[in-house]
Amino acid sequence: MIRPAAFLLECLLRAGMHDVVTVEPAAGGLAALAGIATRRDAPPVFVKAFADAPADDVFLTEAEGLAALREPGGMTTPEVILADRQLLVLSVLQPRPRSEAFWEQLAHMLARLHTSTTHHRFGWHHDNWLGRRRQINTWDDDGFGFFAQHRLLRWLGQPRVEAALDPADRSALERLCHRLPDLLPDRPACMTHGDLWAQNVLATPNGQPALIDPAVSYMWAEVDLAHLWSTSPPPEAQRFFAVYAELTGLDSDWRARMPIIQLRQHLAVLAQFDDDWGAANQIRATIAPFRTRT
Repeated sequence: MIRPAAFLLECLLRAGMHDVVTVEPAAGGLAALAGIATRRDAPPVFVKAFADAPADDVFLTEAEGLAALREPGGMTTPEVILADRQLLVLSVLQPRPRSEAFWEQLAHMLARLHTSTTHHRFGWHHDNWLGRRRQINTWDDDGFGFFAQHRLLRWLGQPRVEAALDPADRSALERLCHRLPDLLPDRPACMTHGDLWAQNVLATPNGQPALIDPAVSYMWAEVDLAHLWSTSPPPEAQRFFAVYAELTGLDSDWRARMPIIQLRQHLAVLAQFDDDWGAANQIRATIAPFRTRT
């Protein structure tokens, strides 16, 4: 049986960080083992690694995503201290404060990211990762086609998705994808975090918003909005949505679009975890209007 603290300590020592004294496991991550490492002559660091499979380029692309969000994105992210195929070591962030002011500041930062990084195509210059599954980022001029093929239908071949969704469900999802131009506004691509649920919003030591665990691509801004909206944000986060809507000129129907856009994340969760936290039921509820009536 893997002991997370001992495993992470061994990884750090093997990577040449010989000043590490202890590692305390950290809660919250779903895909990797994580901990806080105490060092003799330097500040503590956050570390994560995979214990059960080769990491491929997961950590390298995550470090690249953090850098992209900082520049040109203008977001605050942790400093990358070490990134290779086995290990990711970052500066330590803090739990976010429970204040409306914090979320209002995040709204300004995210609105600036989304409005200042518009792009003429959807995708990224290579694939990266969403959790333990590869995120397909093949460039496409058509946002509806990109979202349908690379953010929704790409999950249908995954074993857990095949087991959870019956043929009628899958047909309904395909019909929804065909109707996307009628269901969603035609919006430009911009840089998106790509996995922006509340657990990936932390704070710097001085209390400024900071983001972790990106799955970046140029996509619709509402991909980020939907993930925050749909994953039980804390009460104080309601100020975020009001401010973001005002800054970006969101129309009054944006809330109605969130279940459709969040299908992408529900499918990814369903594909990767034995406990889907209700994702299959959410998918069925959203695609129900697209089932064939008999």
